[in-house]
Amino acid sequence: MEQVIYQDLGKISYRAAWEYQEQKLKSLIDRKLDNRNRQKQDLPTVAQQHYLLFCEHPPVYTLGKSGSAEHLLLSETELAAQGFEFFKINRGGDITYHGPGQIVGYPIFDLECFFTDVHRYVRYLEEAVIHTLMEYGIESIREPGYTGVWLAATDTLPKRKICAIGVHLSRWVTMHGFAFNVNTDLSHFQHIVPCGIHDTDKSVTSMQQELGYPIEMEAVKTSLKRQYAELFGFDFATQD
Repeated sequence: MEQVIYQDLGKISYRAAWEYQEQKLKSLIDRKLDNRNRQKQDLPTVAQQHYLLFCEHPPVYTLGKSGSAEHLLLSETELAAQGFEFFKINRGGDITYHGPGQIVGYPIFDLECFFTDVHRYVRYLEEAVIHTLMEYGIESIREPGYTGVWLAATDTLPKRKICAIGVHLSRWVTMHGFAFNVNTDLSHFQHIVPCGIHDTDKSVTSMQQELGYPIEMEAVKTSLKRQYAELFGFDFATQD
């Protein structure tokens, strides 16, 4: 069974977390290539070292490689005045927001140790959030044609996105991941076209918004960790 190192990076700048992800991704790729050379020489291989990183970011907007800069509704001056950062990055998807009260998860997995299926990988990221929400009595869905986790429309509310997903793979090693709105300030989504979705029948939400009270972040993290371990079939390593 594969071993995954869990690290809670706490509150960390987006740039620092991005650089840390890239460092870990490189280490996994280097180990993978070294193992291939060892196999050619009939030498024993070493276990791959996967990571699951959780963190929170200061307010920041990120734009995926397939997104449109027009979906950011603030100028550079307005961004600076309100204390937001903005990054164009190499994940899939369009624009999204990260900020306090949101659990951002970055799995750095070598999928060749699990399965080589990007669609299945994204479904598993969604599934872990769906099952975590169920533990809080929140029924969530997948929306055909879109990634992420949604809540169905009601008589008074539109469909609401509660978790955004955007990933990047290099040699089957993953980075980036998901942004799960737990106690997130949803007003910050008003400065963007979230995920590039213009539909008036779709909005964003958070666990706090749906339940009416602040949620204990550590409890949600614990549930997410358990769901990912069960879905991917790994154990958490005791130390780095």
